[in-house]
Amino acid sequence: MSRDAVVLGKGEIAIRAAHLLHGHDGYRLTAVVPVIPEPEWAPSLSAWAEENGVPCVSTGDYRDLLGGEDATWRVDLGFVFAYMRILPPWFIARFGRIYNLHQSALPRYRGVASINWALANEEREHGATLHELTKEIDAGPIVAQVRYSIYPAIDEVRDVYRRGIEYSWTLFKETLPLLDAIEPVPQDESAATYFSEADRERLGDRRTFTRDASLRLRQR
Repeated sequence: MSRDAVVLGKGEIAIRAAHLLHGHDGYRLTAVVPVIPEPEWAPSLSAWAEENGVPCVSTGDYRDLLGGEDATWRVDLGFVFAYMRILPPWFIARFGRIYNLHQSALPRYRGVASINWALANEEREHGATLHELTKEIDAGPIVAQVRYSIYPAIDEVRDVYRRGIEYSWTLFKETLPLLDAIEPVPQDESAATYFSEADRERLGDRRTFTRDASLRLRQR
C-alpha cells in the first residue's frame, strides 16, 4: 500500500527527493510546494513538477496546499528541504509524520546560512541532519545524521554547499526505507547554536557563495 507524500522546498535535494518518491512503488507524491521566487542559481522544483505531471502549489505558499487551514486534508508524509518559511503547528499536525533535512550536524547551527557560519567560525567538520519537524526551528528529534570534513582555508561556501548536497542525498535515500524502524533521538539543547537572518551581516566575507563576491558587494 502506497503512502501519500508532499515535498516542500527548493534546489537539487528537493528535486532528487521528489523524483525518488514519485518513482517509488511505496509512495504517491501528492504535491510539491516550491520556494517562490525560486533562486536562479538552483534547479527549479516547479519545472520538475511540470515535466513529471506532479501537482505544484505555484504560489509557493503552504497555506494553499489542499485547501489551506480550514480544510480537513491529511497526508501521510511530508519532507522539507530548505523551504525558508516557518511551518505552524496546524500545518505540521496535518501530516502523519513530517521531516526536515537541515544542512548542519544539529543541534549546532540551527537557523539560516549554516554552511556560511561553519566556515566563518573555521570549523573543520560540518554535516546534515534529517529530523522530525516541530514548531521550534530545527529543534525536532534527530532521525539520522552525517558528518563530513570541510576546509576553511581553501573552501568557499559554494564548495561546501555542493559537497553537502551529495552527503545529504546519501543520507536521505539511505534513511527513507528505514523511517518506520528508527526511533528519533531528542536533541541536546545544551549544545544548540542558532543564527537568524538578522545575524547575516556579521558573516563578513562569508556572506555569499564566494569571498570574492562578498568583496565586490562591499566595494559597491
